[in-house]
Amino acid sequence: MATRQAVLGMERASFYYGSAKIFADVSFLLDDARTALVGENGAGKSTVLKCLAGALELNAGQVIRSRGLRIGSVPQDVPAGLAERPVREVLHRSLERIGQGDDWWRLDVLLDEIGVEPDTLDKRFGALSGGWQRLLLIAAAARLEEPDILILDEPTNHLDLANINTLERWLTVDFAVPMLIVSHDREILERVTERTLFLRSDGMHAFKTRFSVAREELLRRDATAAARARVEEKEIKRLEQAAARYKVWAVKNPDLNKRKAAVETRIARIEAERTQTYVSRERRLELGDGDIDAKVALRLADLEVKAPDGRKLMAIDRLGANGAGKSTLLSAIAARYDPEREHYDGQAAVRFNPSCRLVYFDQSMRDLPLTATIFDHVLSAEGVSEKEAIRMLAQAGFAFARIREPIGVLSHGERARLVFLRMKLLRPNFYLLDEPTNHLDIEGQEDLEEQLERSDVSCLFVSHDRFFTRTAATRFLEIRKGRLIEIDDPDAFFDAQS
Repeated sequence: MATRQAVLGMERASFYYGSAKIFADVSFLLDDARTALVGENGAGKSTVLKCLAGALELNAGQVIRSRGLRIGSVPQDVPAGLAERPVREVLHRSLERIGQGDDWWRLDVLLDEIGVEPDTLDKRFGALSGGWQRLLLIAAAARLEEPDILILDEPTNHLDLANINTLERWLTVDFAVPMLIVSHDREILERVTERTLFLRSDGMHAFKTRFSVAREELLRRDATAAARARVEEKEIKRLEQAAARYKVWAVKNPDLNKRKAAVETRIARIEAERTQTYVSRERRLELGDGDIDAKVALRLADLEVKAPDGRKLMAIDRLGANGAGKSTLLSAIAARYDPEREHYDGQAAVRFNPSCRLVYFDQSMRDLPLTATIFDHVLSAEGVSEKEAIRMLAQAGFAFARIREPIGVLSHGERARLVFLRMKLLRPNFYLLDEPTNHLDIEGQEDLEEQLERSDVSCLFVSHDRFFTRTAATRFLEIRKGRLIEIDDPDAFFDAQS
């Protein structure tokens, strides 16, 4: 727990990967609140966190930090090399970071505080669910490392609703320490954070309010600046026309050159003080617009869903807690789809409408060819020309200068946008989406919500994003005791997970 005022921030900071600008002229100072850092995919949020934690060095400007400041930091991905190590050793790393490696007893105290069985310490870290791996790393950083400030990058990734509720309680009640949290989870932003930072190409914008109020104020500022810029542009054009007239008249009356010079001085002053406006880059996230000419796109009957180890998860005779089989159900459905076969087999457990064109979004995005270029991946879609690939990548927010880069250099959010673009090119009318908002920025989530509402495509999705689920879904299925049950709305399920 922080025992003194933590001072951490940046002053006129810039960071480049080679010649590529990640962010520039960024300034902010954190206070003792829980602060959200929000920005579009690829804006440099994770890079800002790494610079604050000392993992990366700025190209210009400076990191401001109080002497002896202790930072607890948890990245959005579980560090490599931990899976085969015992939980005890993984947690012990936090004690070693602060020079208290002999205090092994504190591990037992930590597990008791967070309600985890003591024998968990002897389990292999990789044997835990992805959600509990993240929770334990967060608890270790917040408790064992005794930080003055806690930095968390996408802390809700891979957490189910019960674990998200646990995390909310930790961050708001149990862990009384200043925080900087990067998240695209709108519900978490509203429930947990008290201050908001927006990282954009025009710098950092700070607000002493929660995300929703801060965002409205930022949009108002942008609208006011745009209106002021239009007035200035109109005035500049009027003065330029006046200066042109004086120039013509001064041929016969040289005294008018003074008026011409005065007008030009006014134009220069307005130009020098011209209002800077922010124009967001075009970044469309679009779904295919095909529909299915039938009332039924998919039927399931007598389908058993099993875990990789053969354990039965459910029987069909999506909401659900982790381990209930939601993702496994989607992958089982996707595995039975073959566009070369007749889909509507009356005897099959999974029966597709013959006109169904299915695509599957896997939350791990494991099928992305990370060494292939962004351009080649889009070009590989049937019927896409080079010109079309360049145009569609630009519309999706991929700058021309970057499309020859390997997919592996993209942020997780940018990879998700690329997956959606590639799926659209397959002209689907049925989407299976497994945690589609995990890595999308807030604008991308809103695009996806709008597309699902406006398009005629059918969609079956799994999500622990409460805001997205309420907004995008029109029917709700819960996996309860191994059975798939339709429910009226998700809120009772959300409340039960608390």
